[in-house]
Amino acid sequence: MHIHILGICGTFMGSLAVLAKELGHRVTGSDANVYPPMSTQLQAQGIELTQGYDPAQLDPAPDLVVIGNAMSRGNPAVEYVLNKGLPYVSGPQWLADHVLQGRWVLAVAGTHGKTTTSSMLAWVLEHAGMSPGFLIGGVPQNFSVSARLGGTPFFVVEADEYDSAFFDKRSKFVHYHPRTAILNNLEFDHADIFPDLASIERQFHHLVRTIPSEGLVIHPTTEHALERVIGMGCWTPVQTTGAGGQWQARLLSDDGSRFEVLFEGEAQGVVDWGLTGQHNVANALATLAAARHVGVVPAMGIEGLSAFKSVKRRMEKVAEVQGVTIYDDFAHHPTAIATTLDGLRKRVGEAPVIAIIEPRSNSMKLGAHRDGLPESVNDADQVIWYAPANLGWDLAATAALCKVPSVVADSLEGIIERVKGQARPGTHVVIMSNGGFGGLHGKLAEALK
Repeated sequence: MHIHILGICGTFMGSLAVLAKELGHRVTGSDANVYPPMSTQLQAQGIELTQGYDPAQLDPAPDLVVIGNAMSRGNPAVEYVLNKGLPYVSGPQWLADHVLQGRWVLAVAGTHGKTTTSSMLAWVLEHAGMSPGFLIGGVPQNFSVSARLGGTPFFVVEADEYDSAFFDKRSKFVHYHPRTAILNNLEFDHADIFPDLASIERQFHHLVRTIPSEGLVIHPTTEHALERVIGMGCWTPVQTTGAGGQWQARLLSDDGSRFEVLFEGEAQGVVDWGLTGQHNVANALATLAAARHVGVVPAMGIEGLSAFKSVKRRMEKVAEVQGVTIYDDFAHHPTAIATTLDGLRKRVGEAPVIAIIEPRSNSMKLGAHRDGLPESVNDADQVIWYAPANLGWDLAATAALCKVPSVVADSLEGIIERVKGQARPGTHVVIMSNGGFGGLHGKLAEALK
């Protein structure tokens, strides 16, 4: 069958395309912006990509159009699909109907850490010889693809609370019907579709309602929003992580790169890995709990985590030029920015850290997180904020509230000049954006040569 995907370069839709191709379908797709890492992954899979939404791409008509949640009414391709009566479906619905049916689904939900934790979980199951399928909103470096069908009933899915499509405003994750669910954390985000935290909690409770009584829900003890969600009614056994929980970590290094795992007070082994930050320690505990639910003993899980290589664009070291290290990081929420910088600071000690931040997510553009931004960068030595032309609020006023030196730049050239003037051997430069950032990473590396 010929499946055409509108919005194919989004991390979710791109992964969906890989699965559809693996199922033997002919897959094509289009997007407004075709950029790596998703575009390169799709082209390597032999998936034909079109830039833009000219309806000509739908003639001759495909058998099915999968419509991404970034598509809205008024989009020329969407209007053509509706006017011609072409069969269409949302991405999450297609995944549920054609991939997840009859499988043991392990879902990873939460405001932060979904991509990293689902990558960890898929890798731990792989390490244990369980050959899981997975769909992850990023490219795990242990696998080099973001999705595959796998060879067993187990399927790990990154379970996003964002809406499914313009015609289905439920969160994507209500389609997945997991048996094992990790709820990592819960904060206000996605201000473009949720009015407040309570409305997101309600969607999370819709997810909890779908988990069988023979399943498992895993969440940290420290998240009040998740406690409220569970308090709305839970029919499934629960395991908790962190202080006072069944799963705990005893740090053996400040930066979280070595820690002992305890389950119900008993030591299970030591994770020694290349990741840093308390957030990743928390992700690891949730991963071990979920893996144990499908039969992976903690010692085997710990061994897998110690060989875990993280995800592209999650504090990924992309260049080292003249002693200056450049990282690419996806952080687009104050909490994620703060935990990422905290992990780096604990690893590099007194070395200079420059953070370059693009407020690009919809919530960032709407200014939903601006009050939390000044505090989020305290672990950097200096911050360069990038103000895109369409930002609807005063970024300079936010920068002025930072405790560390902060400037606003309105061009990539301006950012590069500033870094060139400040960076010296031993400096760490973290570029934070949930988009391509105009290829800044490569341009900066080139300029520093």
